[in-house]
Amino acid sequence: MSNTITRFFPLWAILLSAVAYMLPELFTPLKGSLFFLLGLVMFGMGISLKARDFLAVIKSPKPIILGLLLQFFCMPFFAWALSSWLQLPIMLATGMLLVGASPGGTASNVICYLAKGNVALSITITAMSTLVAVVATPLLSFLYLSQQVDVPAMKMLIDIFKIIILPVTAGIICNQLFGRFLKKAQHIFPAISVLSIVLIIAIIVALNHSRLGDIGLLLVTAVALHNALGLLAGYWVPRAMGMNKKTSKTLAIEVGMQNSGLAVALAVKYFSPLAALPGALFSLWHNLSGALLASAWSRLK
Repeated sequence: MSNTITRFFPLWAILLSAVAYMLPELFTPLKGSLFFLLGLVMFGMGISLKARDFLAVIKSPKPIILGLLLQFFCMPFFAWALSSWLQLPIMLATGMLLVGASPGGTASNVICYLAKGNVALSITITAMSTLVAVVATPLLSFLYLSQQVDVPAMKMLIDIFKIIILPVTAGIICNQLFGRFLKKAQHIFPAISVLSIVLIIAIIVALNHSRLGDIGLLLVTAVALHNALGLLAGYWVPRAMGMNKKTSKTLAIEVGMQNSGLAVALAVKYFSPLAALPGALFSLWHNLSGALLASAWSRLK
């Protein structure tokens, strides 16, 4: 049963997204459960990890540095290049650049886990990119948009602690203490993660229902290409540098999946609701493309 759930991950994501779009009132009341669902998935990840996994990542910092460089150099540039090429209206181009200048999103850790990537590396890069974003996101926004934006640094760091570090640490501790007893149940956690992320996607669709109705084909093309370029650069640059497939697909997911929620918040605060559309669409799109990737990559060595 659990194998069937994980195997058809993209199908469940698309089906429930369609239901959420048609009947948003079913899912909008669940907004408060987003943190809990992500925390549950992170705990499940922790069950599959040991402290030595993070020590191994820290001892080889090259992938971390490369991931951060790709994140903050490639994604803003791709956003600018696509906006110019497709001649997007100024506010949509602004929203694209805010997405590109944002750090990695917590959903990338879930997708990495389901894709059988290096979860410890993924979590480390997400946390590090959030720290770097305190400086990088305002700087990139100023360079590309000529406007200073304030990143809610402390709130982001607290969220990272609550959503990622705390539940993952709890899972690692449980694994260290009760790993022998939990081993038989570990195969259930990927299925729980799939159900959780599918529900998260549906809630995101429902919450952005009114905005999604205003999205045109041009913006869909821009967001899809932005995400695809991030995934491609995140995979093939590490491969060209001799890194293994597991590390490369981890970096692809980290680079291609942005903290689009931050981009939406910054767009609404500093620009306009129209500038929030790219972030709202990216929030849905990168989860769906991530689901497809996780489904495909989980079958590969």
